[in-house]
Amino acid sequence: MIKTIYVSGYRAHELGIFNDKHPGIQIIKKAIENELRKLLDDGLEWVIISGGQGVETWTAEVVIELRKEFTFLKYSIITPFLEQEKNWNEVKQQKYSYIIGQADFVTSVTKRPYEAPWQFTEKDKFIIQNTDALLLIYDEENEGSPKYLKRLADKFAENHDYEIIIVNAYDLQVIAEEIQQSDW
Repeated sequence: MIKTIYVSGYRAHELGIFNDKHPGIQIIKKAIENELRKLLDDGLEWVIISGGQGVETWTAEVVIELRKEFTFLKYSIITPFLEQEKNWNEVKQQKYSYIIGQADFVTSVTKRPYEAPWQFTEKDKFIIQNTDALLLIYDEENEGSPKYLKRLADKFAENHDYEIIIVNAYDLQVIAEEIQQSDW
């Protein structure tokens, strides 16, 4: 049974998304919602993200909406280091501040500001070891940053009961077509 899930994927810029009005965001959020709804029916209680711009912040927005229906649902933001939003623009910082304010638990794995890329790896290892599954928005033909997380999760799953759920480009295309059909 999956009680806690780590949701991650591409950063917004990796998808060519540079503002909140991009039509791809609606498709990705619907994909996340669909997967979380299935898991909620089976006992999901916690969604874990690390707060990165893109799939993870959109996940927080989906969870905030889902909590209106599933009042028991909680989410946590576990950042790789302190002040990860420090160099973001003001709009992104405001959105992040809102998401942090809605979270049920917030912490940082390394408890200090950015030092080096190893902090991202340590964050991923920590979250994988403390969740039951990973929901990853990821397409192997366009690897990007999620490939590192997928490798860590695959390695962990070799020796542990750990489920990896992938939403790929085909899955997103199907959802895009469903949205288009419903708009007609």
